[in-house]
Order: sequence, then structure tokens, then C-alpha cells
Amino acid sequence: MGASWMEGVAAVLSLAFAAGLGAFAWGVYASWRRRLRHRAVVAENVAASPEGRFGKSEDKRLDERIVGYARDLTQRARSPLFHPVAPRALRRHPCPESRLRAAGLKGAVSSGGYWEARLRLACAGGILGLALGLALTFELGLVLSGAGLVSGWRALPWAIDRRSRERASAMECDLAEMLDVVALGMRSGMSFDGSLDLYTGHFRTHLADEFCSAHRQWACGLATRSEALRAVADSYASPLLGRVVENMVRSLRFGSTMAGNLEDAAREARLGYKARREEAVAKAPVKMMVPTGVLILPAMLMLVLGPVLLELAGGF
Repeated sequence: MGASWMEGVAAVLSLAFAAGLGAFAWGVYASWRRRLRHRAVVAENVAASPEGRFGKSEDKRLDERIVGYARDLTQRARSPLFHPVAPRALRRHPCPESRLRAAGLKGAVSSGGYWEARLRLACAGGILGLALGLALTFELGLVLSGAGLVSGWRALPWAIDRRSRERASAMECDLAEMLDVVALGMRSGMSFDGSLDLYTGHFRTHLADEFCSAHRQWACGLATRSEALRAVADSYASPLLGRVVENMVRSLRFGSTMAGNLEDAAREARLGYKARREEAVAKAPVKMMVPTGVLILPAMLMLVLGPVLLELAGGF
């Protein structure tokens, strides 16, 4: 009787353990499914963004991967399943809004996502440097760990600054075309709004998308025309665009002729872009001296002088 009672208790405990294990497995599976659905929604939002439409999200460079990681953390932070690493005080600390705006990341990267990405990248860099250094010596591990921490902490600002510079360079490449189209429309008798619609409706560039968004804002009464145009200038780290927008605002306010000023600005933008391209081409031979002197020249010296040195060593 006692043995059968013990067997019954064991059977009940076994069933309870199996039920608990099954409930735990089902919870893990449901959490995994929710995470997959959340990531699918994030991917759809990125694909619907201007960067996704123009193909920037598929860029596999390191800086774009870092920026994409910060954007992904911003999206994931809205989910209740997200577990942040950064403390709440750090996540609430304001991030550099001007840098994010110049890189076209305003609204895409929040303060929480910015500091969370920086802290995670710093931790990953420190762990990677420590692992690589401990393979040789303990002191080298400490040095590489510190270098990895600093590099990881500075990785996101570096990626944002590089994205801002490349975005401004691409904008200045399209700026002359935009000014020519708007000036041509105004010389043909169209208004400024109609000429701007002519450009934004027939050209698919980031600059056209920004001006189209600004035009919708002042057409719907969300902002004045001057505020919307200045917001476009602030979204790029380009002094040239700032001067062009200020000339537009001044001409629209006082009713002066704008077509001639736009044509002069287009000529200036075209000459400036050509000068920057020529400067980049002129710097290419100087940049090639570093890999030539570090990688190619030592190998050539070893190939030419190696047999001679071996013969001299054998003679002695």
C-alpha cells in the first residue's frame, strides 16, 4: 500500500513537472514568435522610410551597419520584451539632435536608442579586445580592452558624422539640378510652389523628398514657408544650402526676382562640386603612398635582396 502511494505521488509529480516544462517551452516559443513579428514590423518600417526606398538600408559598409543597429535598437525599445543595458538616467540623457538631424536620422534614432547603442558597442569592443589580447599576454589584453571600449564608444558618433558628410555631398551634387529646374519653371511663368512641384514630381532624390515634405508642411499649414525651408537647410550640414535657402526666403518675403539668383547659386554649386571632385582625385596618389610603402615595397625588397642576403650569409 505504501509503495503504491509513493508511486502515485511520483506519477503526479512527474506529470506536474512535464506540464511545467511544457508551459515554459510554450512561453519561450510564444516570446520567440512575438520577437519575429516585431522584427518584421521594424523591417517594414525601414523599407517604407526614405532610406529604404532609395536603397540605403542595403548598404553593407561598417558605418551604415552601426547606424542601422542604433535605428533597430530605437525600434526595439518600444517593445515590452526589450531589456535595455544602459541605465535609465543615461537613456534619458539628451542626444546630439543637430548631428542626427544633419545625418537624416531625426525621429529614426531616439535618445534611448543612441545611448543604448553606444554602451553596447563599447561593451562589445572591450570584450573583443580583451579576448584577442588574452590570447597573447594579460597586459596586452588590458590594453586592447581599453582600446576596444574607447573605439566602441566612439563608433556611433563617427558613423553619424560620416553619414552626415556623405549626405551633404550627395545633396550638393543634386542641388545644382534642383536650382536649374526651379529657375527654369519660374522663368516660364510658374510660381515658386509650382516650380518646386515640377522638381519634386519628376526627380527621385533625397533632396527632392526633403523639399516635397517641406512643401506639404506649409501647404497644410503645419509650418510657414520660411520655417519649412529653413528646416530643410538645417537637415544638411551644408553652408551652401543654407545660403541658398536664405536667399529664397528673402526673395519670397520682399518679392524680388528669384530666377537669376537661383541660376547664380546653381552655377556656384556646380563649380564647388567640381572643385571638390578634383581635390579628391588629386589626393588619391598621396593616399596610395601608404599601402605602397607599407605593403608592396617591403615585399619587393625581400624578393630582390633576399637571395643576395642568403648568399652572403652562406659565404660566412
